[in-house]
Amino acid sequence: MLRNTLNAVVDNYEADYTLNNPDTLTKYKTAAQISHKVLETVSGTSSPDCFPALLPLITITGWCVEGAKVLSLCQKGDKLLEEEIAKVYKGKKISKGISHPTTVSPSSYITPYTPLSTDVEEAATLLKLNEPVKIQLGAQIDGLGTIVCDTILVKADKDEDGEVSGRDADLMLASYYANELLLRLMIPPGLLASGSEEDKMKAAAEKRPTQSKISQMLETVAKSYGCNLVEGTTSWLFERNEIEGKKKLVLNPPDKEGRSDGVPEVGDVWGVEMGVSLGSGKVKTIDQRPTLHRRTTITYQLKRPSSRQILSEMVKKFGNFPFSLRQLDDERAAKVGVVECVRSNVLRQYEVVTDKDNAPVARLLTTIAITKNGLVRLGAPPALDVSLYKTDKKITDEQILKILEQPTARSTGAKGKNRKKKKKAAKKPVDEDEEESSDDE
Repeated sequence: MLRNTLNAVVDNYEADYTLNNPDTLTKYKTAAQISHKVLETVSGTSSPDCFPALLPLITITGWCVEGAKVLSLCQKGDKLLEEEIAKVYKGKKISKGISHPTTVSPSSYITPYTPLSTDVEEAATLLKLNEPVKIQLGAQIDGLGTIVCDTILVKADKDEDGEVSGRDADLMLASYYANELLLRLMIPPGLLASGSEEDKMKAAAEKRPTQSKISQMLETVAKSYGCNLVEGTTSWLFERNEIEGKKKLVLNPPDKEGRSDGVPEVGDVWGVEMGVSLGSGKVKTIDQRPTLHRRTTITYQLKRPSSRQILSEMVKKFGNFPFSLRQLDDERAAKVGVVECVRSNVLRQYEVVTDKDNAPVARLLTTIAITKNGLVRLGAPPALDVSLYKTDKKITDEQILKILEQPTARSTGAKGKNRKKKKKAAKKPVDEDEEESSDDE
C-alpha cells in the first residue's frame, strides 16, 4: 500500500520551474556562466566586476578582428560552449546544451547569421574593419536557457583600443541607451517604489506604457543620434524549453499582425531585444540559404528517410532550441533533409534578414529575470564605455532622461554592506551595479 502511494506521488509530481524555486534561478545563472573559466584565458579583458555570463562573449569578441572568417568564429564559439557545458551538472540526469548556436552577423545583417562550410561563397565571408558585428550565443541547463547578443566594431587587432567618432559612435550610443530605456520599461509599475505604503500603492496603480508608447520613446532615443529602430524587433517571454513563450513585445511593428501580447510580471524571464539602424530601419529578406532552424509543435509523418534522420538527430541534440545545419553530423545530408521538414512545418527556418538600405545595424539581446527586487541580468552585453564614443548628438527628452537615471533593481542590505568594504568603483554611465538585485524571488 505504501509503495503504491509513493509511486502515485512520484507519478503526479510536477517539478517547479518557476522563479519561486531557488534551483530555477541557479540553473539560469549556471547556463549564463558556463564559460566562467574562459576569462582566465583572455589577457587584459578580465575584471572582478565582469559578469560571468559575458565571458564567452568577451572571448569571441576578442577573436573578431579584421579578416577573421565568420564560419570559423561560429565553429570555435560552439566548441567553447560545448566544452564548458560539459563541466557543469556532471552525473545528473538533466538536459543541458546550447540554447542558441554561435552566430556572427555582419554590418547590415539583422537576424543571427551562421554560414555553412559546404556553401563555399558564404563560408569565405570575412569580417571588415570597423563594421558593426552582432555576436549571439546561449546555453541551457535543464531546459532553462539564457541567450545574449552584443554588437562590436571590428578592429584591426584584438588589443586595439581607442575613441570612436562619427556615425559609428551614433549607432553604438543609440543602441546602448535605447536598450537601457527598454529594460527599465520592462519593470512592472511600482515594483521599485519607495516611501509610504500609500506611495507604493499609487506607483503600482500607474498605467503601463502601451506598445505604441514604448516604440515612440525608443524611436525618440534612436532619432536623437540620427538612427531608427529596426522594425519588428521582438522581445519574448522565456519558459522551460521555449524561447518564444506566450508573451511578446513587438517594437515598431511593420503591420497590424505585429502586436504585443501580455505584459512583463514578477516571476517572468524575458529575452529583451533591441535593434537600431543607421538607415530607415526597414527590413528585407535576402536570397540566401536559411541555416538556422527550430522545431515546432507540429507533428507530421515525414516521407523521406533523410528527413526523418535529420529530425531525429535534431530532437536528440537540440530539443526545442534553435540550431544550425552545420551542427548536424552530415551537413550536406542536412541541407537535403531539412527541405521536407520545413515544407511540412515540422521545423521553422529563420530567414536571413538585412537592413533594406544595406545600412549598418546594431543589435543587443539581454536575458532578464524579473524578481520582487527588480531585474536580474542573467545574460547581458557589457555596459558601453560611453566616454570612448564621441558625437555632438545627445538625448534631450526630459522624461526619457529621468527614466534612464532610475535603477533597475533594489539595493539589498547584505551585498550593500559587502560593497562598502571594497574600493569604490568608477561609476558606470546610466547603468547601475548589476548585482544590486537579490537572488531571492
